[in-house]
This record gives sequence, structure tokens and C-alpha cells, in this order.
Amino acid sequence: MTESIMSKAATMEIPINSNGDTGTLPEDDGLEQAAKMQWSLNEKVGSSRGGRDLQQVMVSGPNLNETSIVSGGYGGAAEGIIPTSSVKELRMKARRSSVPPRTSVSSHTAGPSHECKGSNMHHSSSSSSLTPDEMSRGVAVEKLETVKKWGLNTYKCTKQMLSERFGRASRTVDLELEAQIEVLRDTKRKYENVLRLARALTNHFYNMVQTQHALGDTFADLSQKSPELRDEFGYNAETQKLLCKNGETLLGAVNFFVSSINTLVNKTMEDTLMTIKMFESARLEFDAYRSDLEELSLGPRDAVAMARIDDAQQEYQVQKDKYERLRSDVIIKLKFLEENKVKVMHKQLLLFHNAISAYFAGNQQQLEQTLKQFNIKLRPPGADKPSWLEEQ
Repeated sequence: MTESIMSKAATMEIPINSNGDTGTLPEDDGLEQAAKMQWSLNEKVGSSRGGRDLQQVMVSGPNLNETSIVSGGYGGAAEGIIPTSSVKELRMKARRSSVPPRTSVSSHTAGPSHECKGSNMHHSSSSSSLTPDEMSRGVAVEKLETVKKWGLNTYKCTKQMLSERFGRASRTVDLELEAQIEVLRDTKRKYENVLRLARALTNHFYNMVQTQHALGDTFADLSQKSPELRDEFGYNAETQKLLCKNGETLLGAVNFFVSSINTLVNKTMEDTLMTIKMFESARLEFDAYRSDLEELSLGPRDAVAMARIDDAQQEYQVQKDKYERLRSDVIIKLKFLEENKVKVMHKQLLLFHNAISAYFAGNQQQLEQTLKQFNIKLRPPGADKPSWLEEQ
């Protein structure tokens, strides 16, 4: 009787918690039924085995720190041991199945919104974290980089220019274009001389007209005060007034001639020469970067040198494109300038010739007709003087 009781005690299920304490497992009914079936089988085996189980229990005793539940005797086969982890998994599955799916969905939907809010807050905080000091520091860094590039470019161009003067470097030469540029510069010098002489003629002729006007007024005054020479003084006064009138008409034509030559020389030609200066600067930069690339190509070919060669190749290509673009602009402007020069000078030289011929021939009608032909309007006398309101 005692042996049967002890065998039952050996085959009873002993639930063990995670902290080592024993307790009951009310939810694991399947495990209890399996333990009871094992108990009934052990009772059929015999009392000899029950005694051996009791003896092993008395020697070793139940280990409360074990993480397994024994469904058979402590000295039984290994098939009767059920790990505690499997029991915990069963409990977790049961609890998950009892939780309604609405909770999981809400948790999944709530996650991205909080995440989006967090990202937006992080973005706003990062954008607002730039202080005025940091912004000014960034501007200063950009200016420093600009000055650095300008200094490097100036050094290379100065080195290339000095090398060309001392014959140590080659330069890109376009013989046809350089010949046209030299012709333009020579033409500009000659036209500047014509403009200087025409202005001198205008100033002298203006002084002569003013002198004739004063002389005519003097003759008219003397004709009133000298009865015996009234007719003689009167004839001369009328002659000087007529010459003064024709002189003013000629001055209008000459002033128009001077103004047109001044526009051609100091605006049209100067604009083309400014483009030529930009072209020559681009040519110098192009040759400087070309020489730099050639020097790097003759050096070693390690990783650092290859990186520098790639950078030099990119800079060379940029300068080459700039050089070609300005070269095309110079060719186009030279062509248009030549056409404009011929058209303007043809008109102005014809005006100058007809006006001078008519004036010195004394043909007042032809002189006035010349001004109408070229749409020249004379300023009335005293137009250059400010009004009394402006003087006030």
C-alpha cells in the first residue's frame, strides 16, 4: 500500500514557475490528462519499478530549478520530459488568439502617424536649428572659395603670360582672325584722328560764325551812327548776317557728322573691341590650362596624379568651350561692324561733301536741301542756353 502511494507521488505532475516555486496549472488540462494516463500505465508495470522510482526520488529529489515538467518517473525514459518553453509558447498562442484583431490593427495604424509626426518635428527642428552665425559662416566659406579660385586662375594666367613673353610657352594663334582684329584697331585709330580733326573744325568754324555774327552787329550799329557810310556799313552787315546764317546751317551738318563718327568709334567699335579683349583673356586662360594639363600628362600616373589630370581635363574643356564661344562672337561682330561701318560712312561722307560744297559756293538753297535730305534739324539760336527758370 505504501509503495503504491509513493509511486503515485513519483508520477504526479509538479508544475514549476519561473522563480522555482511550485504552483498549479489550471489552464493545462491536456497535460494533466497525459500525466494521469502515464500514472495508470506505471501502476500496471509492477511494484519493483515503483520501488526503484521511489528510491531514486529519495536520493536525488525534485530539482526546483529545472526548467522542465516531468510527466513520468524521474528515472523514466526521456520521452516523458516536456520542456517548459513549449508550455510557455502554448500559453502565448492562447493569449494572442484571445486578443481581438482590432487592437493590432489600431496599433499598426497608430505607428506610422507617430512616426510621421516625429519625422516632421525632426525636419522642422533641423531647419530651424540654423542660426544666423552658421548662415554667415557659410557665406564666408563661399566667398573664401571664390577668392581661392580667382587667385589660382590669376596665378596660372600670369605664369602663362610671362612664359609667352620670354618664349618659354606656346600660344594658340588664329592668323586670319588676328589679322582682322589688327585691321580693326588700325581703322579705329584712323577714325579717331578724323573725329579729332572734325571736332577741331567744328570749334574753329563755330568761333568764326560767332565772329561773323558780332561783326555783322557792329556794321549794323555803325550804319546807324555814320550817315555818310550808312550804305557801305549796311551792305557789309547784311553779308555777315547771311554768312552767319549759312554758317549755322553748315555747323548743323558738321555736328551731325561728328556725332555719327563718335557713335561709330566710341560705341560700336569699342563694343567689338571689348569682346575682343574678353576673347584674348579667354585665349590666355585656355593656353594656361592647356599648359597645365600638358605638364601633368608628362608626370607620373599614380592615383593622385590621375585625379589631378581628370580635374585639369575638366577645367581645360571648360576653358576651351569659353574660348570657342568668344571666338565665334568676335567673328560675328567683326562682320556686322564692317557692314555697319560702310553704311554709316557712306552716308556721312556724302553729307559732309555736299554741305561744305554748298556753303563755300554760296548756294544757300542747296545747303538747306542737303539738310532736308539727311533729316537734320537745326537748333534755334539760344537753344543751348538754360531758361530763366533753370537759372533761378
